[in-house]
Amino acid sequence: MKNKLCLLLILSSFVLNIHAQKSIRIGIIGLDTSHSVAFTDLINGDKDNAFAKGFRIVAAYPYGSKTIESSAKRIPGYIKKVEQQGVEIVSSISELLDKVDCVLLETNDGRLHLEQAIEVFKSGKICYIDKPIGSTLGEAIAIFEMAEKYKVPIFSSSALRYSPQNQKLRNREFGDIIGADCYSPHKVEPTHPDFGFYGIHGIETLYTIMGTGCESVNRMSSENADIVVGRWKDGRIGTFRGIKKGPAIYGGTAFGAKKAIEVGGYQGYKVLLEQILNFFQTGISPISREETIEIFTFMKASNMSKEENGRIVTLEEAYQKGWKDARKLIKTYNK
Repeated sequence: MKNKLCLLLILSSFVLNIHAQKSIRIGIIGLDTSHSVAFTDLINGDKDNAFAKGFRIVAAYPYGSKTIESSAKRIPGYIKKVEQQGVEIVSSISELLDKVDCVLLETNDGRLHLEQAIEVFKSGKICYIDKPIGSTLGEAIAIFEMAEKYKVPIFSSSALRYSPQNQKLRNREFGDIIGADCYSPHKVEPTHPDFGFYGIHGIETLYTIMGTGCESVNRMSSENADIVVGRWKDGRIGTFRGIKKGPAIYGGTAFGAKKAIEVGGYQGYKVLLEQILNFFQTGISPISREETIEIFTFMKASNMSKEENGRIVTLEEAYQKGWKDARKLIKTYNK
């Protein structure tokens, strides 16, 4: 109870300080993803975006991945693009934190998120962490644990979650959902466990519609696609298809009691940015820690199933492995 009261007081103080300013200053960590440029354009650009009034991206630390070529090669071009929008390029995260109120941690390489996030947490600055929140389940758990230690609110999400159609399904505007089949591209990145780098979009879509409560998964794989079947505790079945070959499309089908409903696809970054800016104002994440961690547990369990020829793996079993990894990471950063 005392911890909750303390957190509420910190959030209240944070919100009062933010609203006392004329403009909320945002800093970006990582210019190795198109998200950074898109968010800067939506906030700092000439567009008449009422939801972005009172916000300004003022500084960016560009790194960012230095080893994933497809990400690292974007950095020089993206530096030029954000500079054209009035963003100052800084040489360190420490320098960035001195200039901003809130942070968009956009680094495309999830392996760097824990170390970068902890530096932000120590400053007390509110932080949005783009997908994937960490490259592994253990890192995801550790990030939430460290955020709690420093009493910093965090939020992470795929833009697919906020497709208007998916929010209607989430809010049960079509009635109860008894199952769903979702799909998205699955671009294999050797430095990250399967789905963590890109397939997470379709898995987060599945969770947006189904909610938490998956208890076990199994997986079938080929050169063309991966199929993961999840069984929820209430008997509902949800599936994710990771598309390796074929069209780079997002969507699926949700099943109601009386009809099938189309799942929403990619609708741009504005729908996500609206949620992020509201989070920066309130300090309250629209997604629970439990749901984000369960998404990573689902992915971990699916990879365990693949390694064992499709064995049904419980999320509890996968979580315990992730928690063991998280404890080691937390111990390292608590030294």
